[in-house]
Amino acid sequence: MPDRDLDALAIDTIRVLSMDAVQAANSGHPGTPMALAPVAYTLWTRFLRFDPATPDWPNRDRFVLSVGHASMLLYSLIHLAGIEEIDADGTKTGKPALALDDLRQFRQLGSRTPGHPEYRHTTGVETTTGPLGQGVANAVGMALAERWLAARYNRDGFPIFDHDVYALCGDGDLMEGVAAEAASLAGHLRLSNLCWIYDSNQISIEGDTALAFDEDVARRFEGHGWQVLHVADANDVDALDAAFATFRKTDDRPTLVIVRSVIGWGSPRAGSEKAHGEPLGPDNVRATKRAYGWPEDVDFHIPDGVADHVRARMADRGAPGREAWDALRGRYASAHPELAAELDLLFADRLPDGWDADIPSFPADEKGIASRDASGKVLNAIAARLPWLVGGSADLSPSTKTDIKGQPSFAAGNYGGRNLHFGVREHGMGAVANGMALSHLRPYGSTFLVFADYMRPPIRLSAIMQLAAVWVFTHDSIGVGEDGPTHQPIEHLSTLRAIPGLDVIRPGDANEVAAAWRAALERNDHPTALILSRQALPTLDRDRYAPADGLVRGGYVLAGGDERPDVILIATGSELSLAVAAYERLAADGIKARVVSMPSIYRFELQDAGYRESVLPAGVTRRIAIEMAGSFGWHRYVGLGGRTITMETFGASAPIAKLQDKYGFTVDNLLRVARELLETT
Repeated sequence: MPDRDLDALAIDTIRVLSMDAVQAANSGHPGTPMALAPVAYTLWTRFLRFDPATPDWPNRDRFVLSVGHASMLLYSLIHLAGIEEIDADGTKTGKPALALDDLRQFRQLGSRTPGHPEYRHTTGVETTTGPLGQGVANAVGMALAERWLAARYNRDGFPIFDHDVYALCGDGDLMEGVAAEAASLAGHLRLSNLCWIYDSNQISIEGDTALAFDEDVARRFEGHGWQVLHVADANDVDALDAAFATFRKTDDRPTLVIVRSVIGWGSPRAGSEKAHGEPLGPDNVRATKRAYGWPEDVDFHIPDGVADHVRARMADRGAPGREAWDALRGRYASAHPELAAELDLLFADRLPDGWDADIPSFPADEKGIASRDASGKVLNAIAARLPWLVGGSADLSPSTKTDIKGQPSFAAGNYGGRNLHFGVREHGMGAVANGMALSHLRPYGSTFLVFADYMRPPIRLSAIMQLAAVWVFTHDSIGVGEDGPTHQPIEHLSTLRAIPGLDVIRPGDANEVAAAWRAALERNDHPTALILSRQALPTLDRDRYAPADGLVRGGYVLAGGDERPDVILIATGSELSLAVAAYERLAADGIKARVVSMPSIYRFELQDAGYRESVLPAGVTRRIAIEMAGSFGWHRYVGLGGRTITMETFGASAPIAKLQDKYGFTVDNLLRVARELLETT
């Protein structure tokens, strides 16, 4: 091999490992890792404050690969940097996060190198990326979280939090609307600890980006309030060094570094869409290695000294910084023991003792209270005892009842505020909240249920990553009334319930709301969607009916559990009181009915078969499900012989009482359907 310095050899090693892995898998994206190897290498070895031996160091800089299809770039760096593995319990295993054999198993079943980076799956991956735009928006949430943590916990002489967040993105990221939403918010908040590195290679899967994208990105970001820097050639490490140094000195706004690169650099397919989403092919791989001065017929070759060099560059800066921080935190614990104890809990993903002590219990009340209003009361009771519960809405907090009373807004002039104003940016809100959760805050984001569609990708990703985010969705049904079908969710409950690992809870009265918030926060391994009403719901008499803490099991017998029923009424949310009223009428007529409250199908399905049978006996086939939403999914519980009182069309604009009559959500209609079942089966 030619005589080159170890930095240049390391950069080409990243390129070769990337194209070899893609070729071995016979699928993947080689071109972007080959183009951006100098960019990522310069950032990691000269600027990123990261200790490979302690990859969960709380004050580490974050690196987000938003262009997740370029995963081999990140995997190559994790291997060369010698990042040590941390298992699911947070324990160091003493093993490398990625050995060379892991790179050889790229995209294979059970490997630690999946096609796109996956949080929790591979140590060194800060967030799951791949859906374009999500990673850069996550990075905004991480930068926001750092600012909040610094505002709450830093004290004179104790800069416990001062880390930066870097995100590597491409043309596709910046075409996605979520990136624009997040960039606009970051500029407004002046998050100067945030740096996006934009790979402007002007190539997408279909060809030149000019087919669909010719805007002036620099002017767009200047309009967002960002600093914009330019690097004309991705191979110019000195220019990259200068750009990152400028970012580090900037303290009044986020930074976008626009880097011009050539996709598939050094290969016969350089500059072509053919280098983007498919292997180069054996002949092109050999030709590229020849151009690099690499052994042509040796796969996954790492020249002598390269790995040691990269690991030394990372450790020489990362380890002393982390050790100094550990010592600082030790002194901080002596000087500020209460705050230090909070941090211990926060980074262990644990809650303070007594965090739920003030959750209210609501007395029986026929008039009742909207579940959104009950939620606001419960949220504030919890927030007083859980300082790192931080969140807000997409410009709807007066309606979603998600303000934390007595707390200021998070803003450029006050990063310690706990009320976030995401603006009318539902998609961005979801992705930013995920970034906050990845930084160990307990975030919540809220909007109307019908707008959950605008933020489905981050909701789905929160479930994939098992993040403890809480999504608060109000205005949950045709009960929205006069706003009409555009604002009346129909299919949304079914589609949210279809997301694996998302706990969708639709409480039926104020006490179920209290139980729902408790259930959402006491676990830290999945997200929760709270589905809440606009209209008032009667608060049930829990001395007469089963306690609301049955919600923790997803579904429970609310009434009629003493004997085998003739008919079972299954309800959620605002329809629960209808089922109770019908039950009382049936009981008065001598009919043995049972009411099952089913606020969370997710939780009910986690129960053992015996419990599920005790709630819904298989031998009782006369069943009715009542919900002001689509019927999809309910036949699992009512069976072919059961009935649903649900929505089969979109709604209409009218007062709620008129809509309930029109679509059959009345006690009289429920009784009619129940009696038909009893007579015909």
